[in-house]
Amino acid sequence: MYAVGTSAELQAWHVMPGMAGPEGQLHTHDYRVELVVESSRLRGKGWVCDLDLLNAALGDVIGRVADKDLEAIRPDDAAAVTVEVFARWLHGELSEAVRDAGSEVLDVRVWETPAAFGGYRASVG
Repeated sequence: MYAVGTSAELQAWHVMPGMAGPEGQLHTHDYRVELVVESSRLRGKGWVCDLDLLNAALGDVIGRVADKDLEAIRPDDAAAVTVEVFARWLHGELSEAVRDAGSEVLDVRVWETPAAFGGYRASVG
């Protein structure tokens, strides 16, 4: 598989219900979102996908949650918006753009600290 990626940073709010300390209260994180898209073959000009299109799609999605409470994107089956849940949501929001750009797999990682991340990887087709 060929791969290409990009990343973006944002700040957003979340809470971990039932936990003590700052995690149990509404607080911010400086997140870094990292995308890796994969394809079994190269397209057009010898690339996996157009990075300008990928960056634009990521920017649009990040703009909808930056400086906001992530509770707005929490699915019914999750108790909180963890980095794993956030990554799954981003995958769902970006899959169509990634598929339209000709890629087959999207791997999303959401970094909560410089050393800790959660992720979600699946086909976009």
